[in-house]
Amino acid sequence: MKQIDVNEIAISREIWEMKYRFKNPDGTAIDRSINDSFERVASAIAMAEKPSLRDKWEKQFLAEMTALRFLPAGRVLSGAGTARKVTMFNCFVMGAIDDSISGIFDELKHAAQTMQQGGGIGQDFSTIRPAGAPVSSIGADASGPLSFMDVWDAMCGTIMSAGSRRGAMMATMACDHPDIEAFIEAKRDPAKLRNFNLSVLVSDAFMQAVDDDLDWPLKFAGKTYKTVKAKSLWEKLTRASYDVAEPGVIFIDRINSQNNLQYCETIHATNPCGEQPLPEYGACLLGSLNLARFITGPFAKTARLDEDALAKSAAIAVRFLDNVIDLSKYPLSAQAHEATTKRRIGLGITGLADALAMCNQRYGSTDSAEMAANWMQIIERSAYRTSAELAREKGAFALYDPDEFLKAPGIVRLDKDTQKLIAKNGIRNALLTSIAPTGTISLLAGNVSSGIEPIFATQYNRKILQDDGSRREEKMQDYAVALYRKLFRGDEKLPSHFITASQLTPKQHLRMQAALQPHVDSAISKTINCDVNIDFDKFADIYRQAFNMGLKGCTIYRPNAVTGSVLEATESQSPDLEIAASTDKDSSEIIYMKQPLERDPALSGFTYKLKWPDSSHAIYITVNDIIQNNRCRPFEVFINSKNMEHYAWTVALTRMISAVFRRGGDVSFVVEELQAVFDPRGGQWMDGKYVPSLLAAIGNILERHMKDIGFLKDKHLQDDREVKAVVGTSSTQLQCPQCGQAALSFQEGCATCLACDYSKCS
Repeated sequence: MKQIDVNEIAISREIWEMKYRFKNPDGTAIDRSINDSFERVASAIAMAEKPSLRDKWEKQFLAEMTALRFLPAGRVLSGAGTARKVTMFNCFVMGAIDDSISGIFDELKHAAQTMQQGGGIGQDFSTIRPAGAPVSSIGADASGPLSFMDVWDAMCGTIMSAGSRRGAMMATMACDHPDIEAFIEAKRDPAKLRNFNLSVLVSDAFMQAVDDDLDWPLKFAGKTYKTVKAKSLWEKLTRASYDVAEPGVIFIDRINSQNNLQYCETIHATNPCGEQPLPEYGACLLGSLNLARFITGPFAKTARLDEDALAKSAAIAVRFLDNVIDLSKYPLSAQAHEATTKRRIGLGITGLADALAMCNQRYGSTDSAEMAANWMQIIERSAYRTSAELAREKGAFALYDPDEFLKAPGIVRLDKDTQKLIAKNGIRNALLTSIAPTGTISLLAGNVSSGIEPIFATQYNRKILQDDGSRREEKMQDYAVALYRKLFRGDEKLPSHFITASQLTPKQHLRMQAALQPHVDSAISKTINCDVNIDFDKFADIYRQAFNMGLKGCTIYRPNAVTGSVLEATESQSPDLEIAASTDKDSSEIIYMKQPLERDPALSGFTYKLKWPDSSHAIYITVNDIIQNNRCRPFEVFINSKNMEHYAWTVALTRMISAVFRRGGDVSFVVEELQAVFDPRGGQWMDGKYVPSLLAAIGNILERHMKDIGFLKDKHLQDDREVKAVVGTSSTQLQCPQCGQAALSFQEGCATCLACDYSKCS
């Protein structure tokens, strides 16, 4: 098969260096190459095998990864074989929240413990009594689930500030909860619930009530608090999605009725991107087959996918992921129990759009949907057969009940031979397939199209800072585009089957998702991108089409003013990034920082006096600046006071903030993090405004300074970091809040910039 060596692709090396290369705490590299990282992972995962089989399976795992046919999720790539105390599972759904103060804060603690180890979470808030409901034990009224969602949001922000990975959470609420209207409207406030994705659990009964224009009771614990028109509530939901891109919709009855484990679990939530509906404490383990690596004779009339090779790789991948279950660490014992007794995995795909283009198929067409469905069916069959063979070798999952499981939807749709094999051996894994966002692993694989999404753009530019201070511009191309031009030696116009996201209709998006869903046990993470000028009724009808086409959920993105401000960059994806302004509207510039910014011998700055009411001595805050790319930016901070009580933490704080500033990029997130700190002893009133802590007061001074030097603009002015819509004829591209280029795509439930590594999934 003619392919491109990813070691020749700059972005693959950069992603590996930033995300997956194993290094000592002092920064010295242990992995010398991408293949070294794969060897580390293969060796670690093979340890779950019998000693006599480890060498055999290590070689097979390594062969799949080095050929880039199989890519485990980032948690596995970065954690396996490192002895770090991290989970190799991407996401979890937390336990049901008991409707009591102790129950609520127990689950908050569990969520914090999970996120601390790097796991994203899903949480159903339907079990908390509505706002205004009586709390008889204290003679007061309940504050409602949204007030506690604010607590979760603050917790996530705190955990985020302690680590390099951005937090991710999904909040769900049943469509008949008395506070569902407030839940639907929550994201209209640009400052509210920024660390959450929101989805409404839509039942079949509700959809029928919408069709029949019936009343819809909103109730909790058997008591009806309010009755609304189902059609009115549906319009409110779709209108909010139209206006601010949230909430999404989860067809919860369909998820439960099609669940292989419906006999022993009920699902109320999903992981943050929606591809894994999970029960309480359910765990999400992911890996993807890179379809672009299975195409023989790409772009020729005889181009095809090697189906035998795909089935073989799927079999090896299932064994690999099953081993991870036994090797991973878990934040909570309940999560370990859930994972090991059901052994669900999420084997999916990436590079679908590239593979279709290499087979001369136009993404979104009827023929391409049929081809994609056939490929997914091959994976599904191989996965189930492999799991049945693993059950014979290692045992079925603990909760396997043949009388119930053999009637499950995932089994009934299989061919008779595979059903017989499962009936004979049992099965190792309760659920096997899921299509997740592939984000950085798609870049690692040479910038293949992500997940099942279309090619978003055929090419764009990046600039990479070299060790000597010079900049090298790298033209980034979609993998299939680069391969086409390599094979045909030119930059001539691409064939018409190279369709990009801007050329697709919502119906074509849905067609692709619906084609694959029948062969996916869990769900599919995909975003239906719409033009900003789409009519509201047509927009709302997309949800109706998704329901009628058998999807388990639907996420639609239409550019809008509120989401634009929501996606404002208040922090860099990585502290290693430095963004330089670009004047080329068709390209963008991202600079990867090899070293922190250098300090001139003398710097100018300002010193601010802060009188905190609880302190007998004033605090003096000095902020020094540098000029970079004709722009003044903060470089370092010093805090001084006669009050020695503050000495230790002020020294630590100034060193940390200065270190962040010297790394460059958009450092305004420092302000937000400081302003979000609440002193449990209470804050103070300053200049007629309540300030929740001394740290928040310091954050206010830094914000004032950044505005004074022009690094930030006042909120009533147009913020130069704000995401702006640039409307085209058939689609809308957004300006990235990090690098400023019109290259922001909304795919798989996340905002991702093609010109830099900005990504925001909440």
